[in-house]
Amino acid sequence: MKITRHFVDVGARRCHYRRCGAGPVLLMIHQSPRSSAEYAALMRQWGETFTCIAPDSPGFGQSDPLPGDPSIDDFADALVDLLDALGLECVPAYGFHSGGIILVNALKRHPERFAALAVGGYAIWTADEMQSFSDSYLPAFQPLPYGEHLTWLWNRILEQSWFFPWFAVEPGKRLRGPHDDPTKVDAVVREMLDSGDAYRAGYGAVLRAPRQMPEPGDTTRPVLITAYDGDPLQDHIDRLGALPSGSAAQKVATPEAHQQASLDFLAAYPEPMPDRLGEVADEGFIAVQAPGFDGLLHWRGERSAPLLVHGPGRALELLGQRALAIDLPGHGLSDAWTGAAPTDPAAWQAVIAAAMRTLGATTVTYEPLPAGDPARLYPDLTPDRFGAYLTRAWSIVRAARLFSPWYAPSAASPRDFDPATLVPARLALEHRALLRSSAAREWHVARAAMEVFNGNS
Repeated sequence: MKITRHFVDVGARRCHYRRCGAGPVLLMIHQSPRSSAEYAALMRQWGETFTCIAPDSPGFGQSDPLPGDPSIDDFADALVDLLDALGLECVPAYGFHSGGIILVNALKRHPERFAALAVGGYAIWTADEMQSFSDSYLPAFQPLPYGEHLTWLWNRILEQSWFFPWFAVEPGKRLRGPHDDPTKVDAVVREMLDSGDAYRAGYGAVLRAPRQMPEPGDTTRPVLITAYDGDPLQDHIDRLGALPSGSAAQKVATPEAHQQASLDFLAAYPEPMPDRLGEVADEGFIAVQAPGFDGLLHWRGERSAPLLVHGPGRALELLGQRALAIDLPGHGLSDAWTGAAPTDPAAWQAVIAAAMRTLGATTVTYEPLPAGDPARLYPDLTPDRFGAYLTRAWSIVRAARLFSPWYAPSAASPRDFDPATLVPARLALEHRALLRSSAAREWHVARAAMEVFNGNS
C-alpha cells in the first residue's frame, strides 16, 4: 500500500504530512523527537481500515516550528489549526507517548474535534522525575565546527534503548530491550538532524505539560490507553487513577497487542474522509514511473518555470530561492533509486523528463559537476555501529569547501572560499544532504556521460 506525501500551510507555518489507505479518516500523531516517518509501516497496515493522515508535528520532520517557547497548549491548538487547514471537522486519533499527550491536551481544549483517542503509553511523572528531566533531558543541540555534536548525538540515541531516562546510566535504569542496531539508531539520528535545536521546544512542552486526562464524571470522548511489556510507561498505567465512563487503560503483552487493541477501539468511531485535503500549490511530491525508478519526487517552486537540477550529493534546499527544482531519486526528500542500471544516463533523463511533464517545465539546467573521481568523491556512508559515518560525512563537506577535489588537499588543489560558508549551520545543511544522497555516485557517473553524449551543462 502506497504512502503519499504532502505539504499544507497552517497560517505562516508549513506542515508536512503523510497519507495512506482508504475509508474513514484517522489522525496519527508521532512521538518526540520523531516524525510521521515512524508510522510508515503502521499506516500501511491500518490503511486497510482507515485513510491514515500522519503529520510531522511543529519543529519535527519537515514541519516548521512554532515561534518562541511554546507550551503544550500551543501544540494542541496548532494541531486543531492543522485540522482546519486540512478540512477535517472531527477525527478519531492515535498517538504514541508524547503524541498521545498532545492529543489528550487537544481533546481537553477542543473536544468537538475528536471522535475518540487511542494512546500508547501515557506518562504521569512524579515531581522528582520532572525535576530530573528539566535538569538533564533536553540539552541544547547545535552543530559545531568539526562535527563534535554528531558523536554526542549518535551515543545519546543509541543509549536511549539501554536506559530510561537516557542520561541515567545506572543499573536500576536499564531497559528490557537494549539494541545496537545501526539502522534503528540512524532513523532517529536523521530526525534529530532535521529538527535541530527545535527538538527541545516540542519535547520540552510535553515534559512540562500538566496531565489533562478526563476525570470520572467528565463528559468527554472515549479514550483508550494501552502500554506493552518493556514500555517504560507501562507502570504509569497504575498512576492514572479512575477514568470516565467509556474510557479505559490496560497493560498488554506486546507492541502488536497494543496496536491491535488501538485499531479495534478506533474502528468503532469512524468519521468521513473529505473529498479533498488542504495542500499547497508550490511544493509537494509527484509520483514518477520511469525505467529505473518508481516512487515519489520532492519538488518546490513555480510550476511551468524552468527546472533546475542539483548536483550529486546535494538537494534542492541548497539551491536557494529558485523558480522550480526537484530532489532527484536517492537525494533530498525523494525516494531512493529502485531499478537496475543506476548509472545509465538514459534512465536518469527519463526520470527528469517525466518530472518536467508533470510540473509543466519546458527547459532544464544542471548544477556543474564537482571535479574528481566519483568513486572517491562519494565513499560509503552506510550507518555503522559506532556512528563513524556521521563524522566522515561532516569531514567531507568541510573539506569540499576548501579543496577540489576534497579528497586531495594540496598546494595544487585549493578552492577559493568565503569563510562564511564554513559556519556550522551551513555545513549542517550540506551534511544532511550528503547523508540523504544514496545515489550520489550513480548520478555523477550518469551526468558525466550526459555531458559527453548530449552536451548538457
